[in-house]
Amino acid sequence: MRRFFACTKELRRRAAESSWDLQSHKVLLMVRLSVQHGTGMNLLTYHELRPPMNNPGKDSKNNSVEWRQEKREAAWINSIALFLWLLAGTVAFLPFAFGTSPWDAVRLQVPGNQGNWWHLLAAGPFFLAYPMIWLRLRSVFFRQLSTRTERRFIWSIVGLSIAGTISVETPFLLHLAGTSQWQRLLVLSLGFGVIIASVLILFLRRRQISPTRACILGLNTAYLANAALCLVVYAGAPGNISSRSGWLVSIIIVWPIALELLWSFAQAFRTQALHPARVI
Repeated sequence: MRRFFACTKELRRRAAESSWDLQSHKVLLMVRLSVQHGTGMNLLTYHELRPPMNNPGKDSKNNSVEWRQEKREAAWINSIALFLWLLAGTVAFLPFAFGTSPWDAVRLQVPGNQGNWWHLLAAGPFFLAYPMIWLRLRSVFFRQLSTRTERRFIWSIVGLSIAGTISVETPFLLHLAGTSQWQRLLVLSLGFGVIIASVLILFLRRRQISPTRACILGLNTAYLANAALCLVVYAGAPGNISSRSGWLVSIIIVWPIALELLWSFAQAFRTQALHPARVI
């Protein structure tokens, strides 16, 4: 009897791990009968009796469960990323150019009473730092990296931010911004280039990128595209350090953000080579 209970306990544990609960009852019944009749069934029979996993619906469910147990980055990487995005969060309230912060711009409080839709859409993406800070805090202090509701909210604001950045770049595309030719080319190449490249890679490699990592890349893309635009436009803005401290902090933090974006996309290609059949 001790052997029977040991077999039963072990098979229940393995059944829970391998997601074949419906078939496990048959296996347990066979174990019970074998013990009662003294056939001495060995635990190795578990591998022979395990049903084939050929149900597509069940496979998809198992894969989704696997993705819910997302790989957590090293603590030091999350800590550095959290520090960088805390700096990005301060940029939203630091003067970026002409003594005006993104917080002032979204409220249309621009010098000379010149605030309009352009300033609102250009300043809004700076506040994407705060959902990113939340994701980084979860990765450091919480077991679950993100929830489905949080991811839907993040993708909503990422889509709105990208749409706003495209609208902001439209005057440059139509030669209506009044900037020099090199500024126009930089704004268009950096803004549209980051967005188009990231969207294509996220779509093509969506099966190799976990849901939370995809949200982080989406936030990186939306923030970087808009920040690059603003850095180029206000690169020659007059004023002392205190009147454009936000610009100086931004020019420092965009480089590690861009490196993280490139590294994550490189990892997506590498993951495809190692696990070509992985499905979200």
